[in-house]
Amino acid sequence: MRRVVVTGGAGFIGSWLVRRLLSDYPDYQVVVLDALTYAGRRENLAAIESQIEFVHGDVRDRDCVRKTLAGATDLLHLAAETHVDRSIVNPDNFVTTDVYGTYVLLEASREIERFVYVSTDEVYGSIEEGEFTEESPLRPNSPYAASKASADLMCRAFFVTYDLPAIVTRGSNTFGPRQYPEKVLPLFVSNAIEGKPLPLYGDGRQRRDWLYVDDHCSGILTAWQKGKPGEAYNIGGGNERENIEIARRLLTVLGKPESLIKSVADRPGHDRRYALNSDKLKALGWAPKADFESAFEETVRWYAENRDWWKAIKERQPEFKQFADAWYKDRA
Repeated sequence: MRRVVVTGGAGFIGSWLVRRLLSDYPDYQVVVLDALTYAGRRENLAAIESQIEFVHGDVRDRDCVRKTLAGATDLLHLAAETHVDRSIVNPDNFVTTDVYGTYVLLEASREIERFVYVSTDEVYGSIEEGEFTEESPLRPNSPYAASKASADLMCRAFFVTYDLPAIVTRGSNTFGPRQYPEKVLPLFVSNAIEGKPLPLYGDGRQRRDWLYVDDHCSGILTAWQKGKPGEAYNIGGGNERENIEIARRLLTVLGKPESLIKSVADRPGHDRRYALNSDKLKALGWAPKADFESAFEETVRWYAENRDWWKAIKERQPEFKQFADAWYKDRA
């Protein structure tokens, strides 16, 4: 039996990936390693927790990692600090978790048969025209993106130097239910429902390639099962939209006025446009299945119908409220 360890499995994409693993590979043993920091929520796994082994631990903890990986055949590494705004305020956590934590996992994975590191399209930086391929240079522009790029390259180094079978995936802007409400879509939806402003950076013309979370997970699993060690694979949704269009679209779904959109000072180093070429992964048989319009509306409605889920975070977690209030107040 294969023993698959998923780091960050209580987070947004991680919990979706665990569900997909259990569905697609019911004979595999699934272990979740998660530190349950502010964005990792055990309730994301509540419906399936009886089917997995859960380890409350930090990827920076060498002893915990060593014990968790004992007997493991595969490692899907998603644990990370991920919010660009937070990385600007405090890069330290991003360096220690994203870079050092990945190093700890790599060091403990010499006997692993497959190591998949889930990176991001932000490692490429911004592109004015065309699309990034896996051969494009990594030119990160935020501490978050730099931390992911550093870990990305560490995986390559361990493949070349130690023959560790590492595969990297670089996914585009992912959305769906149960995403922590500091990210733009759940933040804007929840603010709109509460009648609060939607803080839109700059002119709102930044373009992102939107990818539904289940399609992202199927892309990760395709790379895991069919990808070649030492290679990277882009996972793009093929749905470029400007941020202001996303804001207007969700307000239409909710029946709220566009007057809620409030322009705030742009954040430092804000990338203008991301676009991924995913032909390399598609050659392995993957393709996004979600219709963007339908998936977007269903996601917005999920947040509207599950207010208790995000209210518990926005109102009862002082850490979220303090960060959000301070960050957006400074840019008003």
